[in-house]
Amino acid sequence: METPFGHLTYCTNIHSGESWPEHFEQLRRFIPAVKAEVSPGKPFGIGLRLSNLASLELSKAPALEEFQQWLQENDCYVFTMNGFPFGGFHHERVKDQVHTPDWSTAERAAYTARLFRILAVLLPEGMEGGISTSPLSYKFWHRCEEERKSVTEGATFNMLLVVEQLIQVHRNGGPLLHLDIEPEPDGLLENSKEYLDWYFQYLLPAGVMLFTEKFGFSEEEATLAIKRHVQLCYDVCHFAVSYEDPQVVLERMQFFGLKVGKIQISAALKALLPKGDRENVVAAFRQFNEAVYLHQVIARKSDGDKIHYPDLPEALAEAGREDVEEWRAHFHVPVFTGEFGALSSTRDDIVRVLSRQQSKPFTTHLEVETYTWEVLPAGLKQEMSASISRELKWVMKQLDI
Repeated sequence: METPFGHLTYCTNIHSGESWPEHFEQLRRFIPAVKAEVSPGKPFGIGLRLSNLASLELSKAPALEEFQQWLQENDCYVFTMNGFPFGGFHHERVKDQVHTPDWSTAERAAYTARLFRILAVLLPEGMEGGISTSPLSYKFWHRCEEERKSVTEGATFNMLLVVEQLIQVHRNGGPLLHLDIEPEPDGLLENSKEYLDWYFQYLLPAGVMLFTEKFGFSEEEATLAIKRHVQLCYDVCHFAVSYEDPQVVLERMQFFGLKVGKIQISAALKALLPKGDRENVVAAFRQFNEAVYLHQVIARKSDGDKIHYPDLPEALAEAGREDVEEWRAHFHVPVFTGEFGALSSTRDDIVRVLSRQQSKPFTTHLEVETYTWEVLPAGLKQEMSASISRELKWVMKQLDI
């Protein structure tokens, strides 16, 4: 829905269904109920997630026309998409395979380009559209710094091929479309420093060379085009797990003239680990140890150093380390709840980000992304449409809407 602070929605990766017919059935089941709760009488924006299979199926004219007709009949529109998970995202083990295929492959580039073609058709007149995507690759797949550098170069080149199409669409009078890079722990880009290093050491040098030759741009024009079409997806959960202060990150982006394409509104789990008896805290984290999604943990030691664990089991195995004072875990938990027994969430970071957006807007796209409803501990699960509506209403309350 359109608000004074941008278009607000939730990401449909919360719904199962990997084929387009399966996913469309979920949208028909839940979207009207959510819209009736949070946006009655006004158009409701959708943050669409399509798997590779679903994107192939929706690319066909009859399916796309049928979806456009449904959007019109239900007073809905699509303005942002989630292009991070390529394959299955529900009812199967995802873990680090959420990065597969990574940006070093032609499959990732083709999938993303296809999503942009679909978005360009669905996007309302005069509106900009964005697609969030993976932070190039998964860090632990690559054995050494030399290999990571090689993958980064290849991934950047493939990404620029997609950006070339976005520039061409915009030059031909089409909508402004941007690729929103989503850093996350253990991604090849996992924090603001790594994002900035990549942007200025890999993306801009290669992109300026490519687009000055391809489009006859000056260096300044090529730089502006890249900054227009490659933006940051600020996933609040991911930056909170990395202990990054939202104010610092957003000021850093502004200082370097980089745009934020989308806020993904989500909260992570956190807890202080007392010396001595900490079993109740560890037991509480153990409840969230499940087999589908990756739950990276970053531990803060008493000297300020950080320990990165690729998943909860590795952290739980070292729960007795007394030099560790705090854990933060990548587990998207409902944004309207701040306490989970012995644990709490990083919800305060969301409040700070939304406060900044309210006082000094830095993006036009806001998307709630709590995709873990199916694997939450039993006591936290609620009826799906009621839960989605409750999250959106909580966000609206923070923005005084």
